[in-house]
Amino acid sequence: MGMNEKDRAQSFLKSFVEQFENPLGQDDPLPLAPLSRTVTLEEVKGESLDLGLRLLSARNAPGWLSALMCHAAVTELLKDDLSPFHCPKDPEQQQEGEAETVLLQSEPVQRLFINKLREVGVAWQKQLPNPTPRSSRSRLCSVHAIRNTRRKMEDRHVILPEFNQLFGLQDGVEREYYAVFDGHGGVDAATYASTHLHVILSQQEALKSDTSTAFKNSFIQTDDMFKIKAKRERMRSGSTGVAVLLAADWLTVSWLGDSQAMVVKKGEPVILMDPHKPEREDEKKRIEELGGCIAFMGCWRVNGTYAVSRAIGDFDQKPYVSNAADCSSVQLSGDEDYVLLACDGFFDVLRPADVPALVLEALREAGGSGENVAQSLVAQAKAAGSSDNITVLLVFLRKPRDLLLSESTAGQV
Repeated sequence: MGMNEKDRAQSFLKSFVEQFENPLGQDDPLPLAPLSRTVTLEEVKGESLDLGLRLLSARNAPGWLSALMCHAAVTELLKDDLSPFHCPKDPEQQQEGEAETVLLQSEPVQRLFINKLREVGVAWQKQLPNPTPRSSRSRLCSVHAIRNTRRKMEDRHVILPEFNQLFGLQDGVEREYYAVFDGHGGVDAATYASTHLHVILSQQEALKSDTSTAFKNSFIQTDDMFKIKAKRERMRSGSTGVAVLLAADWLTVSWLGDSQAMVVKKGEPVILMDPHKPEREDEKKRIEELGGCIAFMGCWRVNGTYAVSRAIGDFDQKPYVSNAADCSSVQLSGDEDYVLLACDGFFDVLRPADVPALVLEALREAGGSGENVAQSLVAQAKAAGSSDNITVLLVFLRKPRDLLLSESTAGQV
């Protein structure tokens, strides 16, 4: 760790400890609202990490420090006896033959988590631990999301370049995680997937040997967990999703529905996936073999309802709307330009083949700065006629200025 980095960490810890000088008491308000009023024990880790990362990010903590602090705090939280926070049992919620679901009150659990975070800050202010080796590659990430003309914003996205630090993985393989979730019928399914999918992925035994299997298991487990919550809280929403894990020199993409990811290599698009749409021939066949149908009502819909054939949630149309994710892996050779993830609000109006020229145009206009490229791409999609929520997340695998230099060099040949 360089001195500059260490000084920045110490400066943050000093201000954080000053702000949280005393532990939160049981009647003290939380500095941020938790996502849920009640949680299962399986949901505590995801909800706590979400709140912790939001809390530290809002206070401009270095990303690596946020990840390490949240990991240390949630590890201590899960060692504690959380039974005092159990909700009273509701016999009406429990149906005969169902496994009992133990619920915890989220607010006191998160109050305890913040106190654990404070304890970590106090200890580390005195002695900063040697950090887990972080990625030697500092990648620029550009993201932009708009509600557009829709009544609500139902997209969610996740940017986790410090995946290993957040989950305490120390196997020497650098990992980064990026995801876009496109909700429909409400934001609950997208919020749930963006909170829990990466946590479940980190716990998969197959993660270190078979990333595709780990991803597929994680999507199914996330959907199963959301089903319990949706039934309990009478939620009816669904969400497509696309997630990318960069692990050493491998890129694995996993998806449900029609959100997409693509790579651009030497200025040319590389198609990684085929989105799940009801009219796709194999999807149509799968749905019909289950006894369902697809019907055209402005667009192709499963049983005349949803315009996606695979998703988290949408339980009124399971199994026609499937929770089985697909995966694709490519080995990176080092000459890839960037990976782009986006929802259908982008890809319904722009083709993957359009992306390289649009990115170069945005880079030229910004003088080689890549920070606002996603904003430019979102504006292009809106101008092309998209009225949907639009999210674009772009991770540069090479420096943006180098992409412009490569283009000008190619033009001179």
